[in-house]
Amino acid sequence: MTETGSLFTVIVLAGKRPGKDPVAEAAGVACKSFAPIGGRPMVLRVLDALAQSRQVGPQILCGPPQSIIAHEPELKTRIETGQVKWVDSLATPSSSTFRVLQSLPQNNPVLVTTADHALLTSQIVDFFCDQARRTDCDLAVGLTPYKGVRDAFPETRRTAIKFNDDAYSGCNLFGFLNRSSHRAAAFWRQIEQERKKPLRIMRVIGWWSVVQYMLGRLSLAQGLEKLSAKIDIRVRAVLLPFPQAAVDVDSADDWHFAQQLVKKQAL
Repeated sequence: MTETGSLFTVIVLAGKRPGKDPVAEAAGVACKSFAPIGGRPMVLRVLDALAQSRQVGPQILCGPPQSIIAHEPELKTRIETGQVKWVDSLATPSSSTFRVLQSLPQNNPVLVTTADHALLTSQIVDFFCDQARRTDCDLAVGLTPYKGVRDAFPETRRTAIKFNDDAYSGCNLFGFLNRSSHRAAAFWRQIEQERKKPLRIMRVIGWWSVVQYMLGRLSLAQGLEKLSAKIDIRVRAVLLPFPQAAVDVDSADDWHFAQQLVKKQAL
């Protein structure tokens, strides 16, 4: 179990994609996480939100490549002064997460998020971490109701995870609350290794679970129970009342949209 009151160590995934990245190209920067939102690089916006959180302690930045960190002097200074610990990223987000998790104390609570979480705030972080502690689980996954996202941002399309009781959007917030939860990172790595082979992914997840989901016969709770049984840990959802928590930047359109939202908020 997580020790009550212990601060979360944060892993921020900021690896650089191989080849050309559409967001980096649109923004004219060395990597996606340096793309500015409201005049500030996304990665620094994320680190700012984490630094202002009451729930967060050490920050570990996984990527971008050391060779381009000098392109962002403020980020370089934070790393050199120890405000942020930098580690190199591996080939996939799951591999990077698993490696860093293995290097941390056994029952240290860990928050995993991404450097493209452009609208992340300390309020969102505090809410998620507080609720994650209350779930009595090993792994907490941040979700927000898709209807709220659609109503708040009708001009954009976000991915919906559809269950028979509701639809949800992912929020790129994962709470690894103890050592047992690290099995989820290993499972994620297994899924990523098979990402180009759908039949193998279905075999890893479980054929019957996939069929039930596709037929619309699973509720969110049932889906998480099946996932829990598959990984042999307790997985629970933290439902976030913040539609903006579902906004990440995966495309040039996402980048333009996030910039427009921040500009409106500043008015």
